[in-house]
Amino acid sequence: MSYPENFRGIEIAPLLEAVKASGKAILDIYATDFDVEIKGDDSPLTAADKAANEVLMSYVASYTPEIPVISEENKEVAYKERKPWSTFWLIDPLDGTKEFIKKNGEFTVNIALIENGAPILGVVYQPTTNTFYLGISEEGTWKIDTEANVTRLEKNPHYLSLDSVKVVASRSHLSDEVLAFVEELKSQGKEVDFLSAGSSLKFCLVAEGKADVYPRLGPTMEWDTGAAHAVALGAGRNVYIAGENTPLSYNKEKLLNPFFIVA
Repeated sequence: MSYPENFRGIEIAPLLEAVKASGKAILDIYATDFDVEIKGDDSPLTAADKAANEVLMSYVASYTPEIPVISEENKEVAYKERKPWSTFWLIDPLDGTKEFIKKNGEFTVNIALIENGAPILGVVYQPTTNTFYLGISEEGTWKIDTEANVTRLEKNPHYLSLDSVKVVASRSHLSDEVLAFVEELKSQGKEVDFLSAGSSLKFCLVAEGKADVYPRLGPTMEWDTGAAHAVALGAGRNVYIAGENTPLSYNKEKLLNPFFIVA
């Protein structure tokens, strides 16, 4: 089994190579006693975030110079400038910086291609396990493990149809709203198994069927979710705004996401 070699003129192999190279840049720093900066929004920043971003920006400049970029580590692009962008790259070079700092391995590299507000291509890479998740919304999602084995992820039943539900939530951002979500499931007579994971790996657990639902009832930014959203879509999952039947969308005036459910 294999994944497509090309999507919309973008060759997949160089994209995966660039993502892996950014992961190597992260691991090179992960092995050291690195410093931690605090950004204006009180989120942590390390040299690994910057190094991985440089690798991905170099890939974009070399292979798709015509496609603009929104990245967590780039200077913010004014809405007036980016509003007309029908297609753009959305990058989080190191999602799960808190996991990186804790050295628990649950951090990822994320790059997504967004078209008309929706993710159509996404790669999530976990450097510590050398594992890729490649999502192409129109074609499927594939997991590529450290032995280069390729597995296509299949659609699993919706959590509301199950008697026993595996709920995945953030290891660093567990909220009262998520606990209330779990209690609501229990009140419906469902048995709930609670899983914890860091970064965009939570989307990937749902895409794989290792978890049934991911309620993100706390703040995230667009770059936190774009790539993993594509992974979920390719695996037959959906990402909806909590309490609505509206898909999560991208390139909003404010890049802060509303609360959402992956199922």
